[in-house]
Amino acid sequence: MIVLSDHEVRRLLDMESCIAAMEEVLTSLARGELFNPLRSIARPPGAENLLGLMPAYRGGSTPAFGLKEIVVVPSNPSRGLDTHMGGVLLHDGETGELLAIMNAAPVTEIRTAAVSAVATRALARPDAQRVAILGAGAQARGHVHALRAVLDDPEIRIWSRRLEAAEELAGEVGATVSPSVDAALFGAEVVCTTTAAREPIVEKRWLARGAHVNAVGSCFPTTRELDTETVAHSSFFTDRRESCLNEAGDYILAANEGTLGPDHIRAELGEVLAGFHPGRAHEDELTVFESLGIAVEDLASAELIVRRAREQGVGVEVRF
Repeated sequence: MIVLSDHEVRRLLDMESCIAAMEEVLTSLARGELFNPLRSIARPPGAENLLGLMPAYRGGSTPAFGLKEIVVVPSNPSRGLDTHMGGVLLHDGETGELLAIMNAAPVTEIRTAAVSAVATRALARPDAQRVAILGAGAQARGHVHALRAVLDDPEIRIWSRRLEAAEELAGEVGATVSPSVDAALFGAEVVCTTTAAREPIVEKRWLARGAHVNAVGSCFPTTRELDTETVAHSSFFTDRRESCLNEAGDYILAANEGTLGPDHIRAELGEVLAGFHPGRAHEDELTVFESLGIAVEDLASAELIVRRAREQGVGVEVRF
């Protein structure tokens, strides 16, 4: 078994390769080639923290099981730690042998941003140049790198409730700071929401005509970043319908208001990539990609990481 640290995972999982891997695995998922059940959540009564379990399976000539186990700790940034702490396990799908365990935090950060890059390339206007990123944590940082990989020298604005965090990230990645959400969104063709907001921070009236929104943060049924009008008036896409209907507060809370139903989900992103759905219909269309972060993305990332680790002799081999 190979054990891989945070630093080693980041060394092995570059953004461009991860974007290609996410495009491939989501296309395969749309074709029915992978198994991706809903995640299981264990939240002790009265506790703020929770444990999530995310299994996936890929068949074929070299079958594999993947499992991400992760503890979500909302207060961790005050400790200088990531909010998501845990591991990704990779098993041989034929023998069941445990092949690798790796730090889950960089996997989650990089593959989530990579999926947003895939969605942006598939759904945003081809002339998109102005990007608004809401939030200034690990996901915001990852999204800067991901969008620069698929857009030609974009203008990137960052907003955060904590101005000092936005200034620090902007200085690190060469972006500009916006003093408010509406200022960040003004004229932006691509918007990425990466916050832990409980109530909507994005209002449709602030969005530019033809904007594309990657809704990434607040991925619980009771929290949301987008107001109902944004969801209701958008062409709405997601990574997995089942996950969206059960986990996405952006969608669930809007649906509870009686403004939309399950047919409001136009398609899964993989269905667009596979050519089963055309995606954006016209340049003035508002598109939303609701990103839940699904287990097949972790499985594909883990397989890429382990393959490179073996090629480069990275990681610690442990008899298990």
